[in-house]
Amino acid sequence: MLMASMLRELEHFVVIASVGTFTAAARRVHLSQPALTASVQRLEQAVGATLLRRGRQGAELTAAGQAFLPRAQAALAAFRDGQRAVAEIEGLSAGQVRLGGGATACTYLLPPLLARFRRRRPSIGLVLREGTTTELEAAVEDGTLDLAVISLDKRQRFDERHQRFGRFTDDELIVVAAPSAEPLPTAWITFTPGSPTRALLLERVPQAQLVMELSSIAAVKGNVRAGIGLALISRAAVAADLAHGSLVEVPQRFTPLRRRLAIRHRGRQRLPPAAAALLEVLAAA
Repeated sequence: MLMASMLRELEHFVVIASVGTFTAAARRVHLSQPALTASVQRLEQAVGATLLRRGRQGAELTAAGQAFLPRAQAALAAFRDGQRAVAEIEGLSAGQVRLGGGATACTYLLPPLLARFRRRRPSIGLVLREGTTTELEAAVEDGTLDLAVISLDKRQRFDERHQRFGRFTDDELIVVAAPSAEPLPTAWITFTPGSPTRALLLERVPQAQLVMELSSIAAVKGNVRAGIGLALISRAAVAADLAHGSLVEVPQRFTPLRRRLAIRHRGRQRLPPAAAALLEVLAAA
Protein backbone atom coordinates (compact mmCIF):
# COMPACT_ATOMS: atom_id res chain seq x y z
CA MET A 1 0.00 0.00 0.00
CA LEU A 2 2.82 2.39 0.89
CA MET A 3 4.51 1.77 -2.49
CA ALA A 4 1.24 2.26 -4.38
CA SER A 5 0.61 5.53 -2.53
CA MET A 6 4.10 6.81 -3.30
CA LEU A 7 3.72 5.97 -6.99
CA ARG A 8 0.44 7.89 -7.14
CA GLU A 9 2.06 10.87 -5.45
CA LEU A 10 4.94 10.80 -7.92
CA GLU A 11 2.49 10.62 -10.81
CA HIS A 12 0.49 13.55 -9.42
CA PHE A 13 3.63 15.65 -9.11
CA VAL A 14 4.73 14.84 -12.67
CA VAL A 15 1.29 15.67 -14.08
CA ILE A 16 1.22 19.05 -12.29
CA ALA A 17 4.68 19.85 -13.63
CA SER A 18 3.52 18.87 -17.11
CA VAL A 19 0.23 20.78 -17.31
CA GLY A 20 1.31 23.74 -15.18
CA THR A 21 -1.66 24.18 -12.82
CA PHE A 22 -3.30 22.27 -9.98
CA THR A 23 -6.71 22.82 -11.60
CA ALA A 24 -5.77 21.18 -14.91
CA ALA A 25 -3.86 18.40 -13.12
CA ALA A 26 -6.83 17.63 -10.86
CA ARG A 27 -9.01 17.15 -13.92
CA ARG A 28 -6.37 14.95 -15.55
CA VAL A 29 -6.03 12.58 -12.57
CA HIS A 30 -9.73 12.75 -11.57
CA LEU A 31 -9.16 14.20 -8.10
CA SER A 32 -10.45 17.25 -6.27
CA GLN A 33 -7.94 20.06 -5.86
CA PRO A 34 -7.74 19.58 -2.06
CA ALA A 35 -7.01 15.87 -2.55
CA LEU A 36 -4.33 16.66 -5.12
CA THR A 37 -2.78 19.28 -2.84
CA ALA A 38 -2.70 16.76 0.01
CA SER A 39 -0.97 14.23 -2.27
CA VAL A 40 1.76 16.73 -3.15
CA GLN A 41 2.19 17.67 0.50
CA ARG A 42 2.73 14.01 1.44
CA LEU A 43 5.36 13.73 -1.28
CA GLU A 44 7.08 16.92 -0.14
CA GLN A 45 7.11 15.62 3.41
CA ALA A 46 8.69 12.36 2.22
CA VAL A 47 11.48 14.11 0.26
CA GLY A 48 11.96 16.87 2.84
CA ALA A 49 11.57 19.87 0.53
CA THR A 50 8.98 22.07 -1.15
CA LEU A 51 8.67 20.94 -4.76
CA LEU A 52 5.91 23.19 -6.13
CA ARG A 53 4.93 26.77 -5.51
CA ARG A 54 1.61 28.28 -6.55
CA GLY A 55 2.19 31.53 -8.46
CA ARG A 56 0.38 33.91 -10.78
CA GLN A 57 1.35 31.77 -13.75
CA GLY A 58 0.18 28.56 -12.11
CA ALA A 59 2.22 25.87 -10.37
CA GLU A 60 5.94 26.59 -10.53
CA LEU A 61 8.71 24.14 -9.78
CA THR A 62 11.07 25.16 -7.00
CA ALA A 63 14.79 24.48 -7.39
CA ALA A 64 14.24 21.25 -5.46
CA GLY A 65 11.30 20.42 -7.72
CA GLN A 66 13.39 20.94 -10.84
CA ALA A 67 16.04 18.59 -9.46
CA PHE A 68 13.44 16.01 -8.41
CA LEU A 69 11.30 15.99 -11.59
CA PRO A 70 13.57 13.88 -13.87
CA ARG A 71 14.09 11.38 -11.03
CA ALA A 72 10.33 11.11 -10.51
CA GLN A 73 9.80 10.57 -14.24
CA ALA A 74 12.54 7.91 -14.29
CA ALA A 75 11.06 6.12 -11.27
CA LEU A 76 7.61 5.95 -12.87
CA ALA A 77 9.10 4.78 -16.17
CA ALA A 78 11.12 2.08 -14.43
CA PHE A 79 8.04 0.80 -12.59
CA ARG A 80 6.00 0.65 -15.81
CA ASP A 81 8.88 -1.14 -17.55
CA GLY A 82 8.95 -3.67 -14.74
CA GLN A 83 5.21 -4.24 -14.97
CA ARG A 84 5.42 -4.86 -18.71
CA ALA A 85 8.42 -7.17 -18.38
CA VAL A 86 6.69 -9.29 -15.72
CA ALA A 87 3.47 -9.41 -17.75
CA GLU A 88 5.34 -10.63 -20.81
CA ILE A 89 7.28 -13.26 -18.87
CA GLU A 90 4.17 -14.47 -17.08
CA GLY A 91 2.27 -14.67 -20.36
CA LEU A 92 -0.28 -12.07 -19.30
CA SER A 93 0.29 -10.17 -22.55
CA ALA A 94 2.04 -10.78 -25.83
CA GLY A 95 4.13 -7.66 -25.37
CA GLN A 96 4.25 -4.32 -27.07
CA VAL A 97 7.11 -2.17 -28.34
CA ARG A 98 6.82 1.62 -28.53
CA LEU A 99 9.22 2.95 -31.14
CA GLY A 100 9.89 6.47 -32.41
CA GLY A 101 11.76 7.99 -35.32
CA GLY A 102 12.08 10.98 -37.61
CA ALA A 103 10.14 11.27 -40.85
CA THR A 104 12.76 9.51 -42.97
CA ALA A 105 13.14 6.64 -40.52
CA CYS A 106 9.39 6.14 -40.07
CA THR A 107 8.59 6.34 -43.79
CA TYR A 108 11.56 4.69 -45.51
CA LEU A 109 14.08 3.02 -43.19
CA LEU A 110 12.00 1.28 -40.52
CA PRO A 111 9.06 -0.27 -42.43
CA PRO A 112 10.97 -3.23 -43.95
CA LEU A 113 12.65 -3.95 -40.62
CA LEU A 114 9.36 -3.77 -38.72
CA ALA A 115 7.72 -6.04 -41.29
CA ARG A 116 10.52 -8.57 -40.78
CA PHE A 117 10.07 -8.34 -37.01
CA ARG A 118 6.29 -8.86 -37.29
CA ARG A 119 6.82 -11.98 -39.42
CA ARG A 120 9.10 -13.41 -36.74
CA ARG A 121 6.98 -12.32 -33.75
CA PRO A 122 3.40 -11.76 -34.95
CA SER A 123 1.97 -11.65 -31.42
CA ILE A 124 3.99 -8.57 -30.39
CA GLY A 125 2.25 -5.23 -30.90
CA LEU A 126 4.10 -2.27 -32.40
CA VAL A 127 3.46 1.42 -31.82
CA LEU A 128 5.40 3.82 -34.08
CA ARG A 129 5.55 7.55 -33.38
CA GLU A 130 7.10 10.24 -35.59
CA GLY A 131 8.84 13.20 -33.96
CA THR A 132 11.92 15.41 -33.81
CA THR A 133 15.12 14.22 -32.16
CA THR A 134 14.44 16.40 -29.10
CA GLU A 135 10.88 15.07 -28.74
CA LEU A 136 11.99 11.47 -29.18
CA GLU A 137 14.82 11.69 -26.64
CA ALA A 138 12.45 13.20 -24.08
CA ALA A 139 9.93 10.42 -24.72
CA VAL A 140 12.59 7.74 -24.20
CA GLU A 141 13.70 9.37 -20.94
CA ASP A 142 10.18 9.61 -19.50
CA GLY A 143 9.34 6.05 -20.56
CA THR A 144 6.74 6.95 -23.20
CA LEU A 145 8.91 5.25 -25.84
CA ASP A 146 11.10 2.17 -25.49
CA LEU A 147 13.33 2.88 -28.50
CA ALA A 148 13.89 5.77 -30.87
CA VAL A 149 15.91 6.20 -34.06
CA ILE A 150 17.55 9.62 -33.76
CA SER A 151 20.20 11.69 -35.53
CA LEU A 152 23.51 12.17 -33.74
CA ASP A 153 25.19 15.54 -34.10
CA LYS A 154 28.94 15.96 -34.50
CA ARG A 155 29.53 16.19 -30.75
CA GLN A 156 27.74 12.96 -29.85
CA ARG A 157 29.32 9.53 -29.85
CA PHE A 158 27.88 6.06 -29.83
CA ASP A 159 27.54 5.10 -26.17
CA GLU A 160 29.11 1.67 -25.96
CA ARG A 161 29.78 1.93 -22.21
CA HIS A 162 26.26 2.65 -20.94
CA GLN A 163 24.54 1.10 -23.98
CA ARG A 164 22.10 3.99 -24.43
CA PHE A 165 23.04 4.88 -28.02
CA GLY A 166 23.38 1.94 -30.40
CA ARG A 167 24.51 2.07 -34.02
CA PHE A 168 21.75 1.95 -36.61
CA THR A 169 22.82 3.23 -40.04
CA ASP A 170 24.13 6.21 -41.98
CA ASP A 171 21.62 8.25 -43.97
CA GLU A 172 22.89 9.90 -47.15
CA LEU A 173 21.52 13.37 -47.92
CA ILE A 174 21.53 14.88 -51.41
CA VAL A 175 20.13 17.97 -53.13
CA VAL A 176 17.27 17.49 -55.59
CA ALA A 177 15.34 19.68 -58.02
CA ALA A 178 12.61 19.40 -60.63
CA PRO A 179 13.93 17.91 -63.90
CA SER A 180 12.57 20.88 -65.85
CA ALA A 181 14.03 23.55 -63.55
CA GLU A 182 16.01 25.74 -65.98
CA PRO A 183 17.70 27.74 -64.67
CA LEU A 184 18.01 26.03 -61.32
CA PRO A 185 16.14 27.84 -58.54
CA THR A 186 18.18 29.48 -55.79
CA ALA A 187 15.42 29.15 -53.19
CA TRP A 188 15.30 26.22 -50.77
CA ILE A 189 12.44 24.11 -49.48
CA THR A 190 13.15 22.53 -46.12
CA PHE A 191 11.59 21.14 -42.96
CA THR A 192 10.28 22.90 -39.87
CA PRO A 193 12.61 23.95 -37.01
CA GLY A 194 13.83 20.98 -35.01
CA SER A 195 14.60 18.90 -38.09
CA PRO A 196 18.21 17.62 -38.24
CA THR A 197 18.11 17.87 -42.06
CA ARG A 198 17.16 21.54 -41.84
CA ALA A 199 19.98 22.13 -39.35
CA LEU A 200 22.50 20.50 -41.71
CA LEU A 201 21.28 22.62 -44.63
CA LEU A 202 21.70 25.87 -42.69
CA GLU A 203 25.09 24.72 -41.44
CA ARG A 204 26.32 24.15 -45.00
CA VAL A 205 24.37 26.99 -46.68
CA PRO A 206 24.04 29.67 -43.96
CA GLN A 207 22.55 32.24 -46.34
CA ALA A 208 20.00 29.83 -47.84
CA GLN A 209 16.80 31.57 -48.94
CA LEU A 210 14.10 29.44 -47.31
CA VAL A 211 10.80 29.82 -49.15
CA MET A 212 8.96 26.92 -47.53
CA GLU A 213 9.18 25.15 -44.16
CA LEU A 214 7.17 21.94 -44.29
CA SER A 215 6.54 19.12 -41.86
CA SER A 216 6.32 16.17 -44.25
CA ILE A 217 8.66 14.62 -46.79
CA ALA A 218 5.78 14.25 -49.27
CA ALA A 219 5.10 18.00 -49.09
CA VAL A 220 8.76 18.85 -49.62
CA LYS A 221 9.02 16.55 -52.64
CA GLY A 222 5.76 17.80 -54.12
CA ASN A 223 6.87 21.43 -54.06
CA VAL A 224 10.32 20.57 -55.41
CA ARG A 225 8.69 18.68 -58.30
CA ALA A 226 6.68 21.84 -59.01
CA GLY A 227 9.95 23.72 -59.55
CA ILE A 228 9.61 26.02 -56.53
CA GLY A 229 13.02 25.30 -55.06
CA LEU A 230 15.83 22.93 -54.18
CA ALA A 231 15.77 20.57 -51.21
CA LEU A 232 18.33 18.72 -49.14
CA ILE A 233 16.74 15.34 -48.50
CA SER A 234 17.54 11.71 -47.77
CA ARG A 235 18.48 9.66 -50.82
CA ALA A 236 16.26 6.91 -49.42
CA ALA A 237 13.29 9.27 -49.58
CA VAL A 238 13.79 10.16 -53.26
CA ALA A 239 15.14 6.89 -54.68
CA ALA A 240 11.89 6.14 -56.53
CA ASP A 241 11.57 9.76 -57.74
CA LEU A 242 15.10 9.69 -59.15
CA ALA A 243 14.47 6.35 -60.85
CA HIS A 244 11.25 7.63 -62.46
CA GLY A 245 12.79 10.95 -63.46
CA SER A 246 10.34 13.10 -61.47
CA LEU A 247 13.29 14.57 -59.54
CA VAL A 248 16.95 14.97 -60.42
CA GLU A 249 20.01 15.05 -58.18
CA VAL A 250 21.88 18.37 -58.16
CA PRO A 251 25.44 17.75 -56.92
CA GLN A 252 26.82 20.36 -54.53
CA ARG A 253 30.27 20.87 -53.09
CA PHE A 254 28.99 19.58 -49.72
CA THR A 255 26.98 16.60 -50.98
CA PRO A 256 26.46 13.79 -50.44
CA LEU A 257 26.16 14.45 -46.71
CA ARG A 258 26.10 11.56 -44.29
CA ARG A 259 24.26 11.78 -40.99
CA ARG A 260 24.63 9.14 -38.34
CA LEU A 261 21.47 7.50 -37.04
CA ALA A 262 21.46 5.83 -33.64
CA ILE A 263 19.02 3.71 -31.64
CA ARG A 264 18.28 5.53 -28.39
CA HIS A 265 17.03 3.75 -25.26
CA ARG A 266 17.54 3.88 -21.51
CA GLY A 267 19.85 0.89 -21.28
CA ARG A 268 19.56 -2.69 -22.51
CA GLN A 269 19.04 -4.04 -19.00
CA ARG A 270 15.98 -1.81 -18.58
CA LEU A 271 14.20 -2.90 -21.78
CA PRO A 272 11.15 -5.18 -21.59
CA PRO A 273 11.67 -8.47 -23.48
CA ALA A 274 9.68 -7.40 -26.56
CA ALA A 275 11.64 -4.15 -26.91
CA ALA A 276 14.93 -5.99 -26.43
CA ALA A 277 13.97 -8.36 -29.25
CA LEU A 278 13.25 -5.48 -31.62
CA LEU A 279 16.51 -3.78 -30.65
CA GLU A 280 18.39 -6.86 -31.81
CA VAL A 281 16.69 -6.66 -35.22
CA LEU A 282 17.43 -2.95 -35.62
CA ALA A 283 21.02 -3.26 -34.45
CA ALA A 284 21.67 -6.01 -37.01
CA ALA A 285 20.27 -3.99 -39.93
